[in-house]
Amino acid sequence: MQTLLKEKLWAFIVHNNPELMFNLQEDYSVTTYLDSKVMEIMPLAEQLLSENRPGYVVEELCLDRMTEELKPSRYHYLLSVLEEEFPADYEQLRESGTLTYEVVNLIDYCKDIFDGYGFNAENEDDRQLRYAIIGQVQEYSYLLTK
Repeated sequence: MQTLLKEKLWAFIVHNNPELMFNLQEDYSVTTYLDSKVMEIMPLAEQLLSENRPGYVVEELCLDRMTEELKPSRYHYLLSVLEEEFPADYEQLRESGTLTYEVVNLIDYCKDIFDGYGFNAENEDDRQLRYAIIGQVQEYSYLLTK
């Protein structure tokens, strides 16, 4: 169960939070992070298993709990802003193979805005947040072209 939960958590991070993936790899702390998260969730997993819950249900409930703080994905939010508001830039980055890299950089560049709004599932559709992010992406794009 622990190995499976680690694999699922890592797959979630790679797909939804590549900025965390890069940071963990850079710090050589992938294993430590995954081990810690899985050990924290094991009491819940053991409780659910003792209640004879199906394995797939236990996996999903545990994964949901382990990824709560990683949702919503700033990466996917910025990806959608780029694709919808800056389609030419999005295509150019995608075709050049630098889309993920630049979106990860944008996450850091937009960090103060995300943190200031307390970015979460309840406010990810906030128009003011979106406008602030669009402005920050425009500024970032301008700095890249200088």
